[in-house]
Amino acid sequence: MLFDLSLLGWQDDRYSELPAGTVPARVARVDRGAAEVIAADGTLQARYGSHVRRAAAADPIALPCVGDWVALRRLPEGRYELDGVLPRTSAFVRGGVSRTSRGGLSGDGQGQVLAANVDVVFVAEPSMHSTDFADLGRIERLVALAWESGGTPVVLITKTDLFEMGLDDLLADVAASAPGVDVHAVSSLAGDGVDLVRAHLAGSRTAVVLGPSGAGKSTLVNALAQDAVMETQQVRAADGRGRHTTVHRELIPLPGGGLIIDTPGIRRVGLYEMSDGVDLVFSDIEELAGQCRFSDCGHGEEPGCAVQEAVESGELPVRRLQSWHKLQREAAWMARRADARLQSEETRKWKIIHKEMRRSGRARP
Repeated sequence: MLFDLSLLGWQDDRYSELPAGTVPARVARVDRGAAEVIAADGTLQARYGSHVRRAAAADPIALPCVGDWVALRRLPEGRYELDGVLPRTSAFVRGGVSRTSRGGLSGDGQGQVLAANVDVVFVAEPSMHSTDFADLGRIERLVALAWESGGTPVVLITKTDLFEMGLDDLLADVAASAPGVDVHAVSSLAGDGVDLVRAHLAGSRTAVVLGPSGAGKSTLVNALAQDAVMETQQVRAADGRGRHTTVHRELIPLPGGGLIIDTPGIRRVGLYEMSDGVDLVFSDIEELAGQCRFSDCGHGEEPGCAVQEAVESGELPVRRLQSWHKLQREAAWMARRADARLQSEETRKWKIIHKEMRRSGRARP
């Protein structure tokens, strides 16, 4: 009995993208050099073929990722291999950014795809971290990346059953930090808000849920799946931090339709090749910037800065402007790193070409 791939989001007009002799499959889980995929024949294990390995060696972004549609080839001996990754409709990519001992940024300018072909990006943030409220800066960062991915961000403030007072104020602060984005209060254990989350997954839509350890991501996935499909653990009482319950990314079909990708907890996510993501998150600042005296105003100490005037009047929280400056600096830094890497790769390519020309005797003096 064949599985209906349309339930996983497959569209028949994509058959033209498949190499001859292959069939479509969707990646449910990845391992080193192999993947678990869902095909019409069911769930299968497949090793990476030579085309996939070469593409990944040239660009790590090309590595198969959970949510990818791939071309699956059955070998004569009965094994399966991934012959290629089909073009992605969306991809949530994080940059390879880390902090140095001196407080600066370091990284190789390369990125990692956390989820592919997603329609919705659920940004899960617990309402409380020990004695602290939700991290608005992290929400802004993840929402910026969500916009950049091509998916639609939705913010979920989780574990609201543990939040005793001021939930409406918290939700208002979150909404102000993510203009134009749906914000839902969710208590997976109590069942509150779960139906609102499920409504974003109508039909065969795919979502990924991202957030820190202890945000209740796996508990939410279990509530949506109406089954204990993911292991869960309690937050450590000593410091209020979550444990890394989920150690891999996994695509899970849900009863009644829709799919969700659970992910390990995220400590830090670097920006990667940003274009409009930061501007969309900070649309309030962008609107104020249109009123500044100078078109290239950096919103620092320039005269006639409408953004600084909004901060002084209390209209714009100083924390939000600081967050904007931080993400703008990081996005610019990552762009420079990416340009340097591309230039280095181009130089290396031409060195190889010239070397081969000299070997063949075609190079001119």
